[in-house]
Amino acid sequence: MGIESDWIWMDGEWVPYGDAKVHVLTHTLHYGLGAFEGIRAYKQPDGRPGIWRLDQHLERLLDSMRITLMPSPYSLDELKLVCGDVVLRNGFEEAYIRPLAYIGEGSMGLGARTNRIRVSVAAWEWGAYLGEEGMKKGVSLKTSTFTRNHPNAAPAHAKIVGHYVNSILARYEANDDGFDEALMLDHRGLVAEGTGENLFVVRKGKVYTPPPINILPGITRQSVIDLMRLDDIEVIEQPLARDALYVADEVFMCGTAAEVTPVRSLDRRDIGKGKPGPITKRMQERYQAAVHGEIDVLQEDITVVDPR
Repeated sequence: MGIESDWIWMDGEWVPYGDAKVHVLTHTLHYGLGAFEGIRAYKQPDGRPGIWRLDQHLERLLDSMRITLMPSPYSLDELKLVCGDVVLRNGFEEAYIRPLAYIGEGSMGLGARTNRIRVSVAAWEWGAYLGEEGMKKGVSLKTSTFTRNHPNAAPAHAKIVGHYVNSILARYEANDDGFDEALMLDHRGLVAEGTGENLFVVRKGKVYTPPPINILPGITRQSVIDLMRLDDIEVIEQPLARDALYVADEVFMCGTAAEVTPVRSLDRRDIGKGKPGPITKRMQERYQAAVHGEIDVLQEDITVVDPR
């Protein structure tokens, strides 16, 4: 499934997919300072698309821009309208939505501060990020030789374009060695996250996850925590060593793109029985129910898109 669509929003204008271009001297292209979000819209019971936790995603986008000294030319409310419109204009019932804020062409060099801040919003239909097979049977992880960025080297709570070089190298390494995804450790050697997913560990009926200190505090991560608390499942935020995963009953990853993805093995060691466990499968089901508008107490987290 490709990323093509009919229309992309760029700096206040609707541009055909093939014309959505930037200059080769775009500052962010050279130096990596930009902010982005990944958001999903899901078909609701009445057939309309609904965007999951749109406000939280856009608040994080604006926070990322604030952290990196990029003044936003658009408000949260303006961006909300655009995110709904990009789904409607492209005729999607379900879609992945990608807002991107970046520094345009003009001055060059690390100290350039006068270039225009540009913003685009695209959308496309995207299935299972780590594959349908992985969603059903679980994915294999390898502990990466690349360390997750130190929080004093790169702000961990900002979703920044350049941060993902670290993730890409880890993902390449894992894939080239025959694994589906990488587990990344932090500068202390403790479990951080995947290359683009947060992580949960199940042991003896309790669920553990690293605290959001040196990791991106994922919106899907918080959604899963909320769902587990609704189900009276105890969630404990604490530092984890990787051998805690070796002896876990279950491990699963989550993110907007990955949704809730089971982990069947780490470093060629089976997790539990080497297949998705009951809490993992429960969270997969509950998450899909939530984003599709089937859990009453969470319906306020959905922005239903209405034709205007």
